[in-house]
Amino acid sequence: MPCEIVKPPSKGWYGDRTWPGNCGGNLIKDLLAYFRPGLVFDPMSGSGTCNDVCKDMGIACMAWDIHQNFDACDPKDFPPAEMFDFIWAHPPYWRMKLYADNARDLSRSPTLEHFLRRYGQFIRNCKASLKRGGKLAILMGDYSDREAGYVPLVYHSKHLAFNAGLKQHCTDIIRFSHGASSSKKVYASSFIPGLHDVCMIFER
Repeated sequence: MPCEIVKPPSKGWYGDRTWPGNCGGNLIKDLLAYFRPGLVFDPMSGSGTCNDVCKDMGIACMAWDIHQNFDACDPKDFPPAEMFDFIWAHPPYWRMKLYADNARDLSRSPTLEHFLRRYGQFIRNCKASLKRGGKLAILMGDYSDREAGYVPLVYHSKHLAFNAGLKQHCTDIIRFSHGASSSKKVYASSFIPGLHDVCMIFER
């Protein structure tokens, strides 16, 4: 009898699609297939997409989150130095989406300065936990804030990573978000919607 071929959704069969700000797993899967790490860390695991991908690929992974009372911006909470081959990070895009009720959550930062200070500490934490030659992948997007105006978070990410002593490993990977809410809105005035975010790969 004929069989039906069911294609996975474009974002992959990973994680919980209802989770706020969830990222699909196909990009993570491609990165892990390319870099072939022995041990992966996801310090902002959300619905567990990265962990699901690692299980599917047979790669060891540690995945923690603010909902488990793990503060990725606190150096005392972070794993030991030079432990991981690869770290996947999908931080909040400041307060574009409020993620957790916990006041330590990055999306609860009251000002951009406060966000960048804690975000910079997070990147330094990641650098310390990477092995020499280890890779840090950060998925980040720019956005227009209701008070601060246009916030170039991709630029800030690179600036903070370079200040932490990381170097960029390769060209940026542009991830288009065809289902983004801004693509479905009708605006009364001229407006350029944000329909993509950027995956940056840094190396220790």
